[in-house]
Amino acid sequence: MSDSLPEAVLALGANLNLSGNGPKVTLQRALDALSAKGVLIRAVSRFFATPCFPAGAGPDYVNAAALLSSDKAPADLLQILHEIELQFGRERIQRWGMRTLDLDLVAWGDTVLPDRNEFDHWLTLSQQDQRQQAPDQLILPHPRLQDRAFVLVPMSDVAPDWRHPVLGRTVTEMIANLPAEDVVSVTPL
Repeated sequence: MSDSLPEAVLALGANLNLSGNGPKVTLQRALDALSAKGVLIRAVSRFFATPCFPAGAGPDYVNAAALLSSDKAPADLLQILHEIELQFGRERIQRWGMRTLDLDLVAWGDTVLPDRNEFDHWLTLSQQDQRQQAPDQLILPHPRLQDRAFVLVPMSDVAPDWRHPVLGRTVTEMIANLPAEDVVSVTPL
């Protein structure tokens, strides 16, 4: 695989045990499964304990991030991520609900998908609408990326200088804009 392939950022999370193993084991096995499907894993963050989001929705999470390279199109990589989630017992019953595994493609270089208008729609969606609506297509970068310490703190381990193609801020700058209590609640394991 060439070093010139586009780089993508994957956010990983889990807060339910699977087959007697805790979330940390599940995340590592999911990375192994992704690698077995031909996706080059360039770097993996530390694993972090993070409060459940939204608060009170279940046990706390283990979160991580990985820097990937792939010759696949973003939608094809997303399909692989969904297949791995299913393999690891993921059920899509409730938006932002508890899960055995969550794999989110959160960035693909400086790509904005499907287009700027659609991205802006999801970026500016009200908190109430976010709870009730989910896009039926891949939106990149993830429209809530800049709001979530549980994504940005692990991401800073693998891509601290990645610059959001719409907001113009690096991961480090986006973390600095978050409430301090959100950032300190994401603790290395």
